[in-house]
Amino acid sequence: MVYFQTDAHMAPFFDFIGRTLGFAAARRGRELSGQSTQHDGERFRNVKPRPVEPFGKTLRIAWNVLLNKPSGTVPTGALPVDTLTRDDLLAAPDRSLYRLGHSTVLLKLRGEFWLTDPVFAERASPFRRVGPKRFHAPPIALADLPPLAGVLLSHDHYDHLDRETVLALASTTSLFVTPLGVGDRLIEWGIEASSVRQLDWWQSVEVGGLSFTATPAQHFSGRSLFDGNSTLWASWVIADDDLRVFFSGDTGYFEGFRTIGERLGPFDVALVETGAYDAQWPYVHMHPEETVQAHVDLRGRWLVPIHNGTFDLAMHRWYEPFERVLGLAAARGVALSTPRMGERLDLAAPHRGERWWRNVMDVVEAPEVSRGVLARIARIFSCNDAARVNSRNNA
Repeated sequence: MVYFQTDAHMAPFFDFIGRTLGFAAARRGRELSGQSTQHDGERFRNVKPRPVEPFGKTLRIAWNVLLNKPSGTVPTGALPVDTLTRDDLLAAPDRSLYRLGHSTVLLKLRGEFWLTDPVFAERASPFRRVGPKRFHAPPIALADLPPLAGVLLSHDHYDHLDRETVLALASTTSLFVTPLGVGDRLIEWGIEASSVRQLDWWQSVEVGGLSFTATPAQHFSGRSLFDGNSTLWASWVIADDDLRVFFSGDTGYFEGFRTIGERLGPFDVALVETGAYDAQWPYVHMHPEETVQAHVDLRGRWLVPIHNGTFDLAMHRWYEPFERVLGLAAARGVALSTPRMGERLDLAAPHRGERWWRNVMDVVEAPEVSRGVLARIARIFSCNDAARVNSRNNA
């Protein structure tokens, strides 16, 4: 009886170790080899192979991320957030969009709600107490969201897929649409298989009069040490009759944007990542210049920069993505919209939005205990820095 109690108490620990190592996920990923031309028999891959980086560069990046973090990557002032209620959302007209943080976007289409890359957790991390912490609370509490027609996932990194958020949404969400392999993670967590639809690049699903097409992206995947690229990553095209919306997920710049624009564009609104970039990892995230070029390639009309304003995942100041993309878009005649978190954006007639970040951008952060070495190690598991840990797996 004593041994049974000990094992029961240790179960969470062994579950954590299993998820951290990722052997089961890696094995499951290899079983997908016959389902996609993006799979090489061992793992998923990009169209353009990722350059192999010397070990010395990996060490330098780790040193900079862990011990050489610049100031200003986190705001000290409160960010302006428009609080939302369920009644607000139910009363909103169709074709409404709300940024809820980072890459979490709520769309109202045909009277129903769709949510992208849902992360309502305090941290983008496998750990509860360390890792990149939110700059702001979500504009609406998770429990206050109206029932969802579906959740759209781009990939499985912690800043785009939060386990607790997904499980909380399970009872009020009709469908989870994911790239190949990501849905298997959800099923493993307890989501009903009948509620999951997994797609390869260029495959589509029709739901309630809407069309969702998984399109290529240049990124990588993984949530643990040994499951790198065991699931696919994707961008998405959402079509509602004459309205077309592009959602980039995470991606570096690549020629695929032009192909997507030619095949499925033009786009009324393009939600394109602009944040967590750095010259040390140019392959998996876009600098603002590339974001604007991607938008042009896509044949987008209005550009909405996402993947910013919520988590500290890079070396740049937290507001830099907004400032840079603002100037670059103006120089190229690109219509740019920068709504506050929680502010409604009319997809049929977008507006410019305020330069809200300028109210707090001049406040420089003082070092915090929570942003010590352990917290920065946790950042490895959230997104871009994991590329250095899994460099051999993801090549």
